[in-house]
Amino acid sequence: MQTTSKTIVAAAVGLVGTLSPVFAADVVVSLQNWPSAAATSHIIKVAIEENLGLEVELQNGTNPVIFEAMDKGSMDVMAEVWLPNQQNLYDTYVAEKGTVELNKTGMPASQGLCVPSYVATEMGVASVEDLSDPDKAALFDSDGDGKGNMWVGNPGDASGNVEKIKAKSYGYDQTMTSDVYDETIAYANLDRAINAHEAWVGFCYKPHYIFALHEMTVLNEPAYDAATWTVVQPTDDPDWLAKSSVTSAWPTANVHIGYRKALETEQPEVANMLRNIQFSADEVSAMTYAVVVDKKEVGAFAKEWVASNQDRVIGWFTN
Repeated sequence: MQTTSKTIVAAAVGLVGTLSPVFAADVVVSLQNWPSAAATSHIIKVAIEENLGLEVELQNGTNPVIFEAMDKGSMDVMAEVWLPNQQNLYDTYVAEKGTVELNKTGMPASQGLCVPSYVATEMGVASVEDLSDPDKAALFDSDGDGKGNMWVGNPGDASGNVEKIKAKSYGYDQTMTSDVYDETIAYANLDRAINAHEAWVGFCYKPHYIFALHEMTVLNEPAYDAATWTVVQPTDDPDWLAKSSVTSAWPTANVHIGYRKALETEQPEVANMLRNIQFSADEVSAMTYAVVVDKKEVGAFAKEWVASNQDRVIGWFTN
């Protein structure tokens, strides 16, 4: 989807609720389709509105769409830029074109494939190599086609593409199918599997509420080695999968807030605030727990969080 004006389009999915079309806003904050980004986006919206009196709107988009929209001027803020996941988008819009900027202090994060811990201890699936075993892979067959099913990410997630590359490179693409669909559905499937004591495998990342809610085990794989990572994304080359290879674990990631570079002159107070925002991994995990497990409406939660952290939020604008 591409937009030509700062207006709300479509209805948000999952946690973000339904949005109605309105007149052009002062600032447009993107909504990515996972809980931590939804919570952070709403906190940014509330903080700007309450401290600067500006009109802030929320707009859905996948990562490539959001980067392009910031480049073209129809979106202003992206709550979570994961590096190295979105390295190709960073290279294009931050390093080369210079139309997007990131806050400088990223939040450390980790990611990989995980299973409920009983799958590792009782069913013998504790490493990515185990997924190449047809008998073990069959434990995860949810559609009856004889191959296992694993969730690798939301539509548009760069991480999901990397997991498809890993499946090809390690060889378990022959025994497993890499499924892409919304995270809320994926973790609802996880809940059902755990309640039935059945097998489930999928992409997981920290910070995230599932590690507080369930006993999860990240599948073992060789330690990260940059020499084993050749990643081409589909936005860069239609033959991306054939040209890519990954045979080691993810490196430690850093999660940044991204924003349209032109905000530094058009809305300098907003840009200054975005440069100063920083959350810890524990804080973000608590946010996701609140909106998913405790089922707090994300907009109301954001208002509560800002009200409870007034000194901190004011510091984002004054530092």
